[in-house]
Amino acid sequence: MAAGTDAGHTGTDDVAATDPPPRRSRRRRVTVIVALVVTVGGIGAGAVALRGHGKPAGVASGGAQVQTVAVVRTDLSNSQTLSGTLGFGTPQSLMGAKQGIVTALPSVGTTVTRGQQLYRVNDQPVPLFYGGTPLFRSLDRPNLVGRDVQVVASNLQALGYDVGAQPKVGTVVTQPVPDPAPGGNTPPPKDGTGATAPTAGTSTGTTGGAPTRPTSGSTGASGTGPTAATTPSTGSGTATAPTKVTVGSGDGVVTASLIAAVKRWQKDAGLQPTGSLGIGDVVVLPGAIRVGALQAQLGGQGAGALMSVTPTDKAVTVPVDPVDVGSIKQGDKVTVSLPDSSTAPGTVAGIGTAVQGSPKGTSGAGAGLNTPPTVDVTVALNDPSKVKDFDSAAVQVAFVSATATGVLAVPVGALLALSGGGYAVQLQDGGLVAVRTGMFAKGMVAITGDGIAAGTRVVTTA
Repeated sequence: MAAGTDAGHTGTDDVAATDPPPRRSRRRRVTVIVALVVTVGGIGAGAVALRGHGKPAGVASGGAQVQTVAVVRTDLSNSQTLSGTLGFGTPQSLMGAKQGIVTALPSVGTTVTRGQQLYRVNDQPVPLFYGGTPLFRSLDRPNLVGRDVQVVASNLQALGYDVGAQPKVGTVVTQPVPDPAPGGNTPPPKDGTGATAPTAGTSTGTTGGAPTRPTSGSTGASGTGPTAATTPSTGSGTATAPTKVTVGSGDGVVTASLIAAVKRWQKDAGLQPTGSLGIGDVVVLPGAIRVGALQAQLGGQGAGALMSVTPTDKAVTVPVDPVDVGSIKQGDKVTVSLPDSSTAPGTVAGIGTAVQGSPKGTSGAGAGLNTPPTVDVTVALNDPSKVKDFDSAAVQVAFVSATATGVLAVPVGALLALSGGGYAVQLQDGGLVAVRTGMFAKGMVAITGDGIAAGTRVVTTA
């Protein structure tokens, strides 16, 4: 009878309700041969057994070995095991922005954390700051507003420097007028995002998601970040007065306290204590990094590709068939088998969106190699100390595809195929109980049936 269908029987069974006990003069019990062909993953719903004591499909010779085991309450799971590579993740190319000559570079494998020197330009250290907005302008005067300012303030605070109180969101700050540009013309003041604040007669629309900047005679603003208020201007369109900017969520403001903190930090870091920071004076990355490979050389230009970096935490990259990647979710728990035969628990940290590989017949790089298409899945290790002795290694990763929690389970060898269809288990006293099967996993099967509970002893193959 097919798995997941009813046996079709009611109260009438093939045999009497109670099997007679074995004769005392007979020392060997008659055992039952069970013929089960189980395809892992193919039986998901389980079969419905006859309710009662149906006769087993066959009887073994007296030499078959059996034993009794207890029904257990446990968790079952199906999994697929895929090959992966342990390493430090995908390298990222680091572009320098400080003009000058590279005078020092880190060694491959060096780990750099917040505030530490990453390299030197013109024999001046270029430290690492954590954040998401690089310095895109010179922070060289009070009341400049923007996310780049907040990056500086939060990093100095994390390094132990007192940056003072920052203006609250919604505070209106008057930004200074920039110095005249070469040629005698004063450029329009910059708002906190680095965009040019509009003057009278310019458009106030939003482009590419940037905040709307009202002009003279207009009110209000939309979007996030600092908001420019009315900008007085002359008829020629050249700004002659400071710009009023509203502090937005995530913005910082250059205050006198922040300038003083920058000076103290610069002195401690071996920099000139000017209190200002320019483009490329610090490298801004999401977190600590490990140097993977060097692309620049001593004596080269500081503005350009310098090196490749990776996260400092080791991770496992697993190429997965695009057909199967849909069954993997971020946050799924996995088990990583290491080269020393130990295992380490992990969590799916990321699922790529780019399909790798070059099927035969395609054009471009790698054409004709017929490499199968894959999507990279990144696994983070729950305990990095498990892999402290490995920098790179081939590993096996077991992904759980389905889980049954808190089910009653017995070895697959305890199931008896009934002549009318369905399954039963044989109790220790010889009686048969019809059961419904659930998940099959690693030689165990989930069952339910009348009187079946944790601790119930059933007969199984030895």
